[in-house]
Amino acid sequence: MKQITTHEEQLEYLRKIEGQVRGIQKMIKERLYCVDILNQVHSVISALAGVEDRILEKHFRNCVSAAMQGRSASEKEKKLSEILGLLSRYRKT
Repeated sequence: MKQITTHEEQLEYLRKIEGQVRGIQKMIKERLYCVDILNQVHSVISALAGVEDRILEKHFRNCVSAAMQGRSASEKEKKLSEILGLLSRYRKT
C-alpha cells in the first residue's frame, strides 16, 4: 500500500510550485516565447493537481475512513455530503 503524505510534505511541493510561478512571471517580464511560457504554466497546473490528489487521498484514507468506521450516523452523512459536494464542484471546473 502506498504511503500517505503529510500536509507538511505538501507544503514542500507548494514551495516548489511557488518558485515555478515566480519563474513564469520572470519569463513574461522578459517577453519570452509564448509556447515556452504556456509549457511552464501547464507544469504548474499539473503540479497543483498532484497536490490536490494527495490531499484528497489523505482525506479519504484518514478523515472519511474514520467517520465511516465510527458509530455516528450524522458524522457519516456529513462526510458523504462533503465528498459529494467536492465532486460536484470539481466537475463544474
